[in-house]
Amino acid sequence: MYRIVASRKRQLRENEKVPALIAFGDSILDTGNNNNLISLAKCNFPPYGKDFIGGKPTGRFSDGKVLTDLLAEGLGIKETVPAYHDPNLQSKDLATGVCLASGGSGLDPLTSSITSAIPISGQLKNFKEYIGKLKGVVGEEGANKVISKSLFLLSAGNNDLGINYSVLRVKKYAISTYTSMLVSWTSTIIKDLYGVGVRKIAIFSTMPVGCLPIFRTLHGGLMRSCADDDNKAAELFYSKLLAEVKNLNSSLPQAKIVYVDFYNPLLDLISNPVKSGFSVSDRSCCGTGTVETAILCNRITPFTCANVSKIVFWDSVHPSERACRITAAPILQDLKKNFL
Repeated sequence: MYRIVASRKRQLRENEKVPALIAFGDSILDTGNNNNLISLAKCNFPPYGKDFIGGKPTGRFSDGKVLTDLLAEGLGIKETVPAYHDPNLQSKDLATGVCLASGGSGLDPLTSSITSAIPISGQLKNFKEYIGKLKGVVGEEGANKVISKSLFLLSAGNNDLGINYSVLRVKKYAISTYTSMLVSWTSTIIKDLYGVGVRKIAIFSTMPVGCLPIFRTLHGGLMRSCADDDNKAAELFYSKLLAEVKNLNSSLPQAKIVYVDFYNPLLDLISNPVKSGFSVSDRSCCGTGTVETAILCNRITPFTCANVSKIVFWDSVHPSERACRITAAPILQDLKKNFL
């Protein structure tokens, strides 16, 4: 009993420092905002969600929880983070955070139009609407306090590099130019958030795009190796992003902006799966494991595995909940060190 009470007190102390978690970006963080969109980037149907609470699909691109949930849980905020567009969203949830991310979105406005996702500009518009609702629940002073103390997550760039630039070969720009544009768009988003009172932000790197099962299939040759060009593009982007985070921290007073390395922890799982108890990292659980994601991963897709615990990827783009839990561990350590 003493341990339970002590743990609860610790969580309350954490909540005072970070009372809410709010997520922007793409499917790595999306908890169901695309469910009512006319979009190919949807997953509110089986077998998605088979390992989630109650075994039901929620619009999370996973067999279970996604990073947004796992980080909120690890920070002692709440077990799951509701999608802002969930029709069952409760007023009481607003003060502890919501997810505004949309699967298929990107920093480049063209990316979101290709997938019919909610663009970052639309997510920012929804956030300002959220602030108005939050004021209605906790008052203006309370809302300002929540916004200034809460942790904001941003995951973007995966679809810009993976769908827009790599698959569709939209090469109007050289990759060096395009990655600089992505960083510039990121910087604008951070400054917009700062302008409405946000002070704590964690910006995710992209995944190792070339090692995702779908890009092994598309660009990895007969052996389905990791696609080096795709990974080099992701590495170029995150090296520039890391430099921009340093610039933003020096130019935005009282802001704490942290770069989150998602690339290397996930790459380590892919390269050394046995170390973490996985046996498969080049194919996913859903279907053949080579191309199935979103609407291609559905209840009639043949060959979907019964137990994903030994497989790094749930579908051909998204890590399983277990893989996300493992990659979340070092991320949580970093977030606690910086924000708690």
